[in-house]
Amino acid sequence: MEADFSEMRYELQSRDGLWRRMQLECQQLHTELLKIKECKNMQEIQIKHQSSPVQLTEPLENKNTELLLFSEGQERQQEELNKIRNHIYREEQSHCSEQERMKTEISDLTEELHQKEITIATIMEKATLLERQLKMELETKDKLLAKQQLLEFQYQVIKSENTLLKEMV
Repeated sequence: MEADFSEMRYELQSRDGLWRRMQLECQQLHTELLKIKECKNMQEIQIKHQSSPVQLTEPLENKNTELLLFSEGQERQQEELNKIRNHIYREEQSHCSEQERMKTEISDLTEELHQKEITIATIMEKATLLERQLKMELETKDKLLAKQQLLEFQYQVIKSENTLLKEMV
């Protein structure tokens, strides 16, 4: 989309340059036409004194025809330039709305990620707490097991002493 936008902008700039050159040429032709009209007026005055008016009017009519053709071409190019400008404007609007949609989506995803990070942190805290509790229970059970083994050993000792005493009695 960016590439299309850049391409359209480049095309618009090149057509704008062409349009400006055409306007300059039109101004030059308009200036030339004014000069020709002045010459024509002067020549008409001279023609009154001379006998061949047809020879002077032909170049002027040719210039007038050229100017008309040029102005028609200029109008067509202006219409085309306006179409291109409108197209670029629509593309820019579409691009801007797409950017806004993407910003909103990124914002939503960022918020969702933030919520998940909070959830993960909470779970990690609970896991750490449960791990501590489990270690404490294991330590307690290890102590109880050691105590039980000690008691069993003492029991075996007392039992063997008892057996020995019974034999002695």
